[in-house]
Amino acid sequence: MKIKAGIIGGAGYTGGELLRILVNHPNVDITFVNSNSNAGNYIYDVHADLVGDTDLKFTSGLSQDIDVLFLCVGHGDAKKFLEANPVNDTIKIIDLSQDFRLGKSSSIDNKNFVYGLPELNKDRIKSAQNIANPGCFATCLQLAMLPLAKAGLLNKEVHISATTGSTGAGQSLSSTSHFSWRNNNLSVYKAFGHQHLKEIGESIKQLQPTFAEGINFIPYRGDFARGIMASIYTECDLSQEDLENLYEEYYAGHEFTHVSRKNIDLKQVVNTNKCLVHVEKHGNKVMILSIIDNLLKGASGQAVQNMNLMFGLDERAGLRLKAQAF
Repeated sequence: MKIKAGIIGGAGYTGGELLRILVNHPNVDITFVNSNSNAGNYIYDVHADLVGDTDLKFTSGLSQDIDVLFLCVGHGDAKKFLEANPVNDTIKIIDLSQDFRLGKSSSIDNKNFVYGLPELNKDRIKSAQNIANPGCFATCLQLAMLPLAKAGLLNKEVHISATTGSTGAGQSLSSTSHFSWRNNNLSVYKAFGHQHLKEIGESIKQLQPTFAEGINFIPYRGDFARGIMASIYTECDLSQEDLENLYEEYYAGHEFTHVSRKNIDLKQVVNTNKCLVHVEKHGNKVMILSIIDNLLKGASGQAVQNMNLMFGLDERAGLRLKAQAF
């Protein structure tokens, strides 16, 4: 089985990561890669590491002769693209922007989008026609909290500190993303008001409808390129052993999320589609550490994971990626 794939917005970070996966995916042929600003250029002119892997050129067009369309565009642009470019109903869509993640905005022109977090909605993803890929922070934080929500144990305020690499800000240059500012630096942004909190709240209430406590989230800009590390704590009466068992039971059968009984560090997941979770009991509180690669499990890797599920493939196809060892 060969899936014909098209990509809109293939010149950015998420588009590049998606290409690196799909050119080596055993079940995928890339039909076209759209980039208005790079139309006519070879893909390896932008993603230089793909020299020798593909001779495809960027195009400004859109072919309907595909099975799946990936939207690797900015927030707000996916909806605009679909409004301007009707896509055949036979084509599955995987949107990596935030345009269709929330329940109230999860449809357009009779196209309904399923929230694509496999550890929450795997069965719905398998039968979905369109997927709203979760945000990177949202993925990391939800995977830290879902087992507690499933058990009805999120009954107190949740406190979160999480640091993301510079690629989380996208490829466009800004005053807080260029090297001389970011290097050897650390800063807080969007404290208590990050946009991913809305989708996190919807997922938590999907498992624990009674959840009504605050989620206090402080995001940090890190001085590294890729990855997210989050520390979460809240009050909980379970013992250390019961917490570990709870998390291991929840993630049994989920190919990419693993519970570590040892402390974890970011390099264990960079360049992989894994999430690692570690839980520790401290007095009446539980601390959960969660780590992902923001461009893979937090974006393009998870998008391919969703594609695999939608087409009935091995969930791990094309995603047996190796971590950065040192």
